[in-house]
Amino acid sequence: MSQSVIDLEAYKNTYEQLKQAVQGLTDEQLKRKEAPGKWSVTEVLSHLADHSLIFSFRIRKLISETNVQLPGFQQDLWVSESKANEGSASDYLSLFQALVTFNTLLFGRLSAEDWNKSGLNFKGEPVTAAESLAAFTKHVQTHLAQIERIKQTLQ
Repeated sequence: MSQSVIDLEAYKNTYEQLKQAVQGLTDEQLKRKEAPGKWSVTEVLSHLADHSLIFSFRIRKLISETNVQLPGFQQDLWVSESKANEGSASDYLSLFQALVTFNTLLFGRLSAEDWNKSGLNFKGEPVTAAESLAAFTKHVQTHLAQIERIKQTLQ
């Protein structure tokens, strides 16, 4: 197995960070919203599972195709229309973990040239595979902070 030219530790740690963030929360607490119109912890986890699916697809497009147009998605509609709060936080975490594991195997095989391949994001801005990885990892950190805010409302 080749050694990745990109540091994958922050990405690989996202699952453990999410798991620790929700540890000890009851199902009721996981499903409680911090305010009307806001997401619950379960919905945040559902969104991150959805985003991980999209991220996985985007990375594969970036490294495999030319003239890549990366798709966006309607995150609020995906959460609401999938009735995410009726789902299981542990199921969402399991999917997230599986995708992190699967993607990490791919990422370990990528060359510096692969990481520099680029396409246009949904805003029409150029983005490389490496930038996409960094953005995804940062996005998870944003939602970890959101989970902490929600937990504060549970006190």
